[in-house]
Amino acid sequence: MTDPTDSTDPTTTTDSSDTSGIDDGSDGQPRDPTLHRPDGGAVLEDDRDADLDRGPFQQWVSDSISHPERVYRAMFYVAAIFFLFTTLFPFYWLLMVALTPEGQLQDIVFTPNGFNPGAFVEVFQVIPFHIYMFNSFVIALASTIVVLVIASLAGYAFGRLEFPGRTPLMLLVLVISFFPPAAFFIPLNDLFNTSFAILRPITGDGTLYNTPFALVTPLSAIFMPLAIFILTTFYSQIPDGLEDAARVEGTTRLGALFRVIIPLSAPGVATAGVLTFIAVYNEFFFSFLMTDGQPENWAPILDGILAYQGQYQVLYNLMAAASILGVIPVAILVVIAQEKIVSGLTAGALKE
Repeated sequence: MTDPTDSTDPTTTTDSSDTSGIDDGSDGQPRDPTLHRPDGGAVLEDDRDADLDRGPFQQWVSDSISHPERVYRAMFYVAAIFFLFTTLFPFYWLLMVALTPEGQLQDIVFTPNGFNPGAFVEVFQVIPFHIYMFNSFVIALASTIVVLVIASLAGYAFGRLEFPGRTPLMLLVLVISFFPPAAFFIPLNDLFNTSFAILRPITGDGTLYNTPFALVTPLSAIFMPLAIFILTTFYSQIPDGLEDAARVEGTTRLGALFRVIIPLSAPGVATAGVLTFIAVYNEFFFSFLMTDGQPENWAPILDGILAYQGQYQVLYNLMAAASILGVIPVAILVVIAQEKIVSGLTAGALKE
């Protein structure tokens, strides 16, 4: 009979050698072979040794995966600094040149060599620069109005009406926008220099050369396709029920366009208008070739800036000051309409 007090029972025998994974510390207490993370997880010592063996690049990649928000923040700062440097540095350099007195421009580093704020007043004394600015403003405003009116009608037709050949015709409009402006100069120059008897009471010699029409017509045609594409996208997103409700109340299609569709598409209209205004205001090719450069003949702002370049002397400080003054109207326009521009450019990015 087996003694119940016998300690040799195999089911109760313990192996004193089963101490793997436990290392006594110097204080005689067993040490846990795992480390604990702040979030409660456990990291083995082998993993800790692997982290210590990582190189700088591997460690940076590991930290980026663990904390992606730091990477996004760093990328934002790098992109913002690059954008500010490439965009604002030319204006800073123009300001340095404008404030430097004539004859001392060769010693400019990052600060003006002297201080001459009177250049911003002198630009209006040497030539009537304000007339050049007025000419550019009127031409850009007239072109923008023409573009928005025609592009609104075309955008309504392409975006809300069904008719045969709509897609090919839309593609044809977009293809025309890829032609270089120089391709249209020879026929337009010949047309605008032809004398028409019906125009003699208005222009004197019967030609459209040195008139706003010679600038507004080609510039409106060049920037029309972009405005049509933008407005077509916006007009097609307006629910049909809103237009149908206006039609039930007795409004015509044209009335529904100007009373319902356009007000609801204000961001798109503002975007197309601002982009057209800025492009026409800064245009040089047709403006230089369709006028003789005189302010009374509707010469634009770029002709005024080039007027400071004489046969024997170039007034770089006045050219820089005139360039800064010429940017002010566009900057004010962008600041006023920036909210509409941003919402118009980002519309359609999210699917509702």
